[in-house]
Amino acid sequence: MPQILIKLIEHLQADDAGMPELAALIAKDAGMTSKILAVANSSAYQRHSRNVGLEQSLVSLGTDMIKTLVISESVFQTFNSFPHSAGTDLRAFWKSSLTAAVLARDIAKASGYAHVEEAYLAGLLHNVGRLALLATAPKEYGFNFMARDDDALCAVEQRTLQITHSEAGAWLIERWHLDSFLADSVLYHHEPVARLESAHPLIRIVRLAHLLCCHEEQQTAIADASRLCGLGDSALAIIAKAAARQVAKAAEQLGIDLAGADDVAAPPAVAPAPPDPVQQRLSEEVRNMVLVSEMGQTFARQQGEAGLLDSITRSARILFDFGTTVVLLENATGLALVGAAGGEQQQRLAEFAIPLAKGGPLAAAALQRRLAFVGRADAALGIVEDQLFRILGTDSLVCLPLLAGQRCLGVLIGGVHAWQVAGYQQRERFLQSFGHQAAVALETSMSERGHARRQLAHVAEEYREASRRVVHEVNNPLAIIKNYLSVLDSKLARNEAVVGEMAILNEEIDRVGQLVGGLAELQPSEGGRVADAARVAAEVLRLFRATGFVPASVQIVARMLDEPAEVEADADMLKQVLVNLVKNAVEAMPAGGTIEICNRGHVNRERRLYVELCVSDSGPGLSAEVLANLFSPVRSGKDGAHHGLGLSIVHGLVKKMQGMISCRSGRNGTSFEILLPARGGASRQPGAVTRALDPA
Repeated sequence: MPQILIKLIEHLQADDAGMPELAALIAKDAGMTSKILAVANSSAYQRHSRNVGLEQSLVSLGTDMIKTLVISESVFQTFNSFPHSAGTDLRAFWKSSLTAAVLARDIAKASGYAHVEEAYLAGLLHNVGRLALLATAPKEYGFNFMARDDDALCAVEQRTLQITHSEAGAWLIERWHLDSFLADSVLYHHEPVARLESAHPLIRIVRLAHLLCCHEEQQTAIADASRLCGLGDSALAIIAKAAARQVAKAAEQLGIDLAGADDVAAPPAVAPAPPDPVQQRLSEEVRNMVLVSEMGQTFARQQGEAGLLDSITRSARILFDFGTTVVLLENATGLALVGAAGGEQQQRLAEFAIPLAKGGPLAAAALQRRLAFVGRADAALGIVEDQLFRILGTDSLVCLPLLAGQRCLGVLIGGVHAWQVAGYQQRERFLQSFGHQAAVALETSMSERGHARRQLAHVAEEYREASRRVVHEVNNPLAIIKNYLSVLDSKLARNEAVVGEMAILNEEIDRVGQLVGGLAELQPSEGGRVADAARVAAEVLRLFRATGFVPASVQIVARMLDEPAEVEADADMLKQVLVNLVKNAVEAMPAGGTIEICNRGHVNRERRLYVELCVSDSGPGLSAEVLANLFSPVRSGKDGAHHGLGLSIVHGLVKKMQGMISCRSGRNGTSFEILLPARGGASRQPGAVTRALDPA
């Protein structure tokens, strides 16, 4: 409602209202000022050619005309801007409204009602609810907007829209918070006259004005209403006769075209044909399917569980008009529903829990996997339900289980008013479909979170395993370094050359660095490298030479081919493999024996060419149990030869070099046979050469 109209009503009700104050109020509204000046300078009021100012215009118009102009212009400005008003013929509507306003004003004057301008405004607005219904429901109400204004129209409105134009108009006026019975006069202008015996005078005035304006044929009702207003037949006749002339004059002053208004037909109100229940149900189901499908896509686009929960609660509030929405999820043990923190109640919900075993309607809804409606008056309520009522600030709850297959992930709880529950009961299938979509999205999010946790645990385990392997492997070069430091100390004491020993120490120190640096490399090394197996074997023998690690009772023999045996492998990896196998062989023969490293030439396996290397010893052999678990990463106290973490590392390194390793063991010793991809194509046929090195 325009503020100038509210202030004008307050101003005119004051006893000390002066014209200067009234002029200052109207001057604040440019449109209203223009309208006042235009009327004041018209031929009806101004017979001179000179234009007059606002205050002079107000004096010449008089208080009554000012009230009429300001009130009428404000109402027309406000309600002509309603949606669909421009496309509807409003001539008959405004003529009826102006007629009721003029009649109400004159009835108020004749009956001695103090606030005449209030009666004029009430008459002008008594049918404004029809404009409100047209703006709100043009499709449902458009064909009845021009209908005859009687009780039949109210009945059709109630049946089709669940609200009458009297109720809509009163609701609209109540939003203006006027200290007046204006809204009541609009609400009751269709009431039987007998019920208005003790009603406020403004209500009786508007009722009589409406009868005179729209129902001239109801003479009995008009007579009864005029009696309630204290008017006789003669006074009423004078008022009715003067109304038409005053309406025409007011319309001219306001610039409202009422020409042809009497020709606009006013047919009886007609209720639309009831919809086909099957078609209506089908349409509702299709709509629900589309909405739920869209919700599923919206949920799938969310990142993270927190974002998904926020999307679920927000969508539930929009779709179902929940006041507040919370989600309770099953805890890890499945014994309780716990709050999923979010929104303004984050801390309280994070600490909120409902034990499933102790009953209650919310726990029962989750356990029985069924939709539940809980009210404050229910007898089976517990403390947790009472807490939720206070947290959500409502008197009823809709409890929707989140079902994914046969599993209930939790419940979604919406706070609603008690009068809304019946509507939600009619939409159970839609609620359940929404809950299913939300549950599927939650299950996917939880599964992804579990997968991420398993991946992290797997990576952590790989690093732990890699650390163990590095610690094990570093011990080999460290042991060699320690032994060579002892040899170096002896040679320096004898002033002998130590160039060879220093070179070996540098190599082993570099190998320690490579092993430690490889801790972060969990993926296999890139291929494309080439190593000479004979040269690597010679380096391994040189490492064990002249150290205290190989006792005098152990002899190491190398049998290599004349030509270099080149393999597609990393030389450092191959060296690490041979060092582990020789070291294990030495430890397997505490009483002494022979260790042999040999190249057995090329082998064609599954249409691929390999070089076969073999490391064998003359020890006591391996038991069947040890042989069965030979390359598994088991703990070893070195009681059983050739098994433990070292052989697991050997197996892994051979696999990285795209090779294969196998073991044969018996009473006469143990041999490890290694196949590594050969460089080049056809196998060569050179003779074998035996080369023996005495570690002493």
